[in-house]
Amino acid sequence: MFRFGLSLLLALAACARSQPDPTTPIPPPVLVLVSLDGFRWDYIERPGAVGLREIAGRGVRARQMEATFPTKTFPNHYTIVTGLWAEHHGIVGNTMEDERLGRFTIGDTVAVRESGWWGGEPIWVTAEKQSHRAAAMFWPGSEAVIGGVRPSWFMRYNNALPHDVRVRQVLEWLRLPPDSAPAFITLYFSAVDGAAHSFGVDAPQTDSAIVRVDSAVTALWRGIQQGGLSGRVNLIIVSDHGMVNTSRDRVIILDDWLEAGSYHVVDMNPVALIRPVPGREADVYERLRRAPHLSVYRKAEIPARWHFRDHPRITPIVAAADEGWSISSREGFERNHNLGTGATHGYDNALESMHATFIAAGPAFATGKVVPRVRNVDLYALMTHVLGLRPATNDGSLDLIRAVLR
Repeated sequence: MFRFGLSLLLALAACARSQPDPTTPIPPPVLVLVSLDGFRWDYIERPGAVGLREIAGRGVRARQMEATFPTKTFPNHYTIVTGLWAEHHGIVGNTMEDERLGRFTIGDTVAVRESGWWGGEPIWVTAEKQSHRAAAMFWPGSEAVIGGVRPSWFMRYNNALPHDVRVRQVLEWLRLPPDSAPAFITLYFSAVDGAAHSFGVDAPQTDSAIVRVDSAVTALWRGIQQGGLSGRVNLIIVSDHGMVNTSRDRVIILDDWLEAGSYHVVDMNPVALIRPVPGREADVYERLRRAPHLSVYRKAEIPARWHFRDHPRITPIVAAADEGWSISSREGFERNHNLGTGATHGYDNALESMHATFIAAGPAFATGKVVPRVRNVDLYALMTHVLGLRPATNDGSLDLIRAVLR
């Protein structure tokens, strides 16, 4: 009896020692959001994606992630961080026009820093408003003041910055003291998107780019583990859209169908945002409807599932090419000999080729799990939940993506 009682006392003492000291503050959770631009949903099965498969095996992944329409870089990156459809956040294309602001292209460093283009509330603004710091190693919108707020740390976009430098900077942010470190961090790589645009989905150059981004993300993952941060750092790895091969034999030439001077094209390919001159809308619409491999809509007729009607930057006529087809002017086709020689994106977001990647690992997420499909519009709700933030108004649903949580 005495030995039993002594053993019980020792066990209780050991248990008491193992409990956390209630006076010791628990470090807040951290979330790192990584984008692999153009990393199609099935690229994870390529030989070069060995590190991503390892991370997915220790966490959760979706077989496919549904992008939003149009399946282009800026609209989808901004949907991911705001939880809004393009018609609500206003980034309706990589190129767009606004009555007040003028013209926007993703390469225009002045336009991308202009606050007026960016609607909604990206998660770094949500975090900063709620006394959390945020850091951005590149992300569309992160260079602009939105809602009067910028991330505490942000980097001007520089595609030439080596991958290892980007990863090293993120790890340095993570190693800051918990009371001053960012709670939310972004990281972005474009190599896979660039290779597929130039050479095609199945090209060896695309496989090489997959190896490079896989190596960078693996280095980040290893740094989190080796730095003793795995207990509080959550990692989400996404892409913005898929990719499909094109051909110079599959190009719709607008000049073959429309009368010169009757229209203005805001964005061209593979979704054309077209503004007819006054009085010519019906004529432009009827002429374009005759073009094969092209779906043409008046603004009010755009499919409701695209969530692409209710913004003034969306033009009166939207024409969407069939999968693998391109849209061009005659002059553009003759001048740009690379048009149709690689791969592109922007098509209907229901197409499997346009689906993207979702992987998550860390204390908030399930382990060893694969879910069939998630939507990128739900990621904002997921991320604010993981960080314990009050979400701003958004179009997403935590319930629709809750299955990825632990």
